[in-house]
Amino acid sequence: MQPSNIIEISLKPGVQPQIDAALALRSSGRLQEALHALANSNEYNPYLYTVRGEIEFALGRFHDAALSYFAVVHSEPDNADAHYNLALCLQRSDRWDASCQAFERALSLDPGRDAARLGLGASLLYLNRLDEALATFHRCSDALRGPASFGKAVALQLLHRFGEAASAYELLLAADPNSEEALSNLIALNVEIEDLDRVRDYSQRLLKISPQSPAALQGLATVALQRQDHHAAARHCDRIVQLAPDCLEAWHNLRVALDRILTAFNPLKPAAATTGVK
Repeated sequence: MQPSNIIEISLKPGVQPQIDAALALRSSGRLQEALHALANSNEYNPYLYTVRGEIEFALGRFHDAALSYFAVVHSEPDNADAHYNLALCLQRSDRWDASCQAFERALSLDPGRDAARLGLGASLLYLNRLDEALATFHRCSDALRGPASFGKAVALQLLHRFGEAASAYELLLAADPNSEEALSNLIALNVEIEDLDRVRDYSQRLLKISPQSPAALQGLATVALQRQDHHAAARHCDRIVQLAPDCLEAWHNLRVALDRILTAFNPLKPAAATTGVK
């Protein structure tokens, strides 16, 4: 649900050679060199900091990018693009409260910016401000219907409005039958309401799309354990630990399944009664 990238800038005539050099390096994919070209600037230039923030974001240096964009919004408080880009950097840095404030500022400057509304909804979800997130996703326009609908479904699920959430996910699947995210969340939803048939069905659907999906395998393992099918549970858990060796839950469930299989083959028998020697 997070917007995929910051708003990229383009060449502007008349910028200083230092920025021109960085933009040329950026265009050729030499991002680290481009960032180095912007070091040691002798004067503050908001455009330079915008370029630097974009490059830092592309390099995954989200905290540094946030600092660059903060400098821009400090000097240009009405720059909606800078506030939006700052919000994305804060979001990628898991600074949810601050990202909400930056998204809200971008929306106050540009109320039609649906990408900022979508980002705001995502940050509200992480803050567990679920009713606010749901209302925010409802305000998104049809241009972002898909991701906004997914956000609404997630909010409804977290609010334990399971019937509404399931209906929302089904609508998403009707539009995109191969949506791994919708299927994964439907598996989790039905585990929570203990509808094992649906857990199995959605897990099998997801497994056809993604044969190594941990969510699908965990769903099938859950069904197998609940239904005492220990061989199937062991098989699914074994695949999970191969894919995710650090998954302690899968290791535990694998051990439980194997123990139950061994118990079935070697049931404990009461000791034979002994008789005294006559």
